[in-house]
Amino acid sequence: MDERTRYEAVSSRDARFDGAFFFAVVTTGVYCRPSCPAVTPKRTNVRFYLTAAAAQADGFRACRRCRPDAVPGSAEWNARADVVGRAMRLIGDGVVDREGVPGLAGRLGYSARQVQRQLNAELGAGPVALARAQRAHTARVLLQTTGLPVTEIAFAAGFASVRQFNDTIRRIYARTPSGLRAEAATGLGGRRRESARTGIPLRLAHRGPYAAAAMFDLLGGEAVARVEEMAGPAGRRTYRRTLRLPYGAGLVAVEEASPGPWLEARMHLTDLRDLTTAVQRVRRLLDLDADPYAADEALASDARLAPLVAARPGLRSPGAADPDEAAVRTLVGRRAAEELVERYGKALDLPCGGLTHVFPEPAALADSAEDPVLRSLAAALADGRLRLDAGADRDEAERTLLALPGIGRRTAALIRMRALGDPDVDPYGTPGAGRWRPWRSYAVRHLEAAAAGPRA
Repeated sequence: MDERTRYEAVSSRDARFDGAFFFAVVTTGVYCRPSCPAVTPKRTNVRFYLTAAAAQADGFRACRRCRPDAVPGSAEWNARADVVGRAMRLIGDGVVDREGVPGLAGRLGYSARQVQRQLNAELGAGPVALARAQRAHTARVLLQTTGLPVTEIAFAAGFASVRQFNDTIRRIYARTPSGLRAEAATGLGGRRRESARTGIPLRLAHRGPYAAAAMFDLLGGEAVARVEEMAGPAGRRTYRRTLRLPYGAGLVAVEEASPGPWLEARMHLTDLRDLTTAVQRVRRLLDLDADPYAADEALASDARLAPLVAARPGLRSPGAADPDEAAVRTLVGRRAAEELVERYGKALDLPCGGLTHVFPEPAALADSAEDPVLRSLAAALADGRLRLDAGADRDEAERTLLALPGIGRRTAALIRMRALGDPDVDPYGTPGAGRWRPWRSYAVRHLEAAAAGPRA
């Protein structure tokens, strides 16, 4: 988009572009999402940014009215396979907080200086600034939804010190942490102290229509006992699953019904430092950063698809909360996956009801699994030969998968589609010259099945 198109989106308060870009107003020192309900500023006073971090780096604070830090992520970062797209996915997964910029660069196969230069050139902010913006959002969520002590929140959000935390919150929100907490509608501040086990209420924002029923049908049909469950009547179901996270374990419960452009969720964690990572992984599982308008427009250009798209707007393609788990489940199937959980899964120490385990780690399967193909896949995941993390190179991952004994092209394509979130894979196509057939053939089958009934 050029700046004229962006300004037209701002003038019309078009929510389709929330998260795709941000705009800042020079006269007020505030940056907003495109759909901000405030009076549209003059064009001469507006600056545009691709990320909130870039606006913050230029000295703008977040608008208190439209909360630009709470928008869905840009669909561009999930689709792109270049270094910038991979870096954005890794930063969202919390890699900079855990491993620093050198760790991010090492995962991308570039030097820290090259990564810094590319991100600054394209986004106007480096990896540290992007991670800091994400930490600030995590801190705001904890301040406004829990009664946890401010010091505990600072370190849980990923800040190195309380001073750094205080300075960042003041710069981004023009409020002290205690002032930000006092504004919260929940009014929890100071009246109740909650632990990580109590659960953190979340609103998982998405753009455009969201076909929650179809997504929940699919997740319920695939659910692996002890790790996932679906409860409640149609239209008001709750999807729950366990999560294996860098610092511990987690459990998330997501509601099907929602009063607005978001899904209500509650997160339980053994270690609060995992909050950012857990939220991003659940967003990838539910495809919440997708651009349904662009997808529907592209699909509707096909004469066979147009009536199906019109009948079922907002269909999303599920991803994976744990790419390694998704790869194993794709290979062995649901029933065998349940047996693996029972034999090798780690017991969950959280208030979990029918959820008792976290899916087994690849190392445990590499040492113990009876199936030689599964052992080969698990060993490749455990020793790092096969990387399926948020910043993995999709082409390289597919080549590694195809080199493993017993892994065929369809299995590799399904893993690439679900575990790596590649939007342009046709797992049912016939490969030719190293490329899959056009994705429309898969889209036709997917939409026809969705239109046929609730089991799609």
